[in-house]
Amino acid sequence: MTFTLTSADIRDGGVLPDAQVKALGDTSPQLSWSGAPEGTKSFAVTCYDPDAPTGSGFWHWTVANIPADVTELAAGAGAVGGANLPQGAAQGRTDYGEAGFGGAAPPPGHGPHRYIFTVFAVDTDRLDVTPDNSGAVFGFNLHFHTLAKASITATYENTGG
Repeated sequence: MTFTLTSADIRDGGVLPDAQVKALGDTSPQLSWSGAPEGTKSFAVTCYDPDAPTGSGFWHWTVANIPADVTELAAGAGAVGGANLPQGAAQGRTDYGEAGFGGAAPPPGHGPHRYIFTVFAVDTDRLDVTPDNSGAVFGFNLHFHTLAKASITATYENTGG
């Protein structure tokens, strides 16, 4: 079975809906996954914009320690404070500076940006991460514990001036 990620809110290859744009909704999308490999003990989810003009992209969401029996996050699960996440899950600090989902906000006229939502099947029930950790720290920890991953990519462009 193939590890897959789907969403009721975003379509792979489509345009990111207004609900996931910082100034319009700032809500994390619904995400579902299936086909996790044997040995999966938890999941992690990230949203990353590789096109941000930073030299290192932009982390919009990091959450780890999602229990292995959870295969879906509802829309809004990434609210700041984590009250809508499964018990035990931990969000990290986005590049906006807070622990929770931060919607798309590319600079006006910078062209379309890709927003890559990824779910990771993890070989440990707890990654050593905290709400103060950056996306880079989450990524470093995930690098050593990922069994499989699946992604959905959507784009958004700020055409305003």
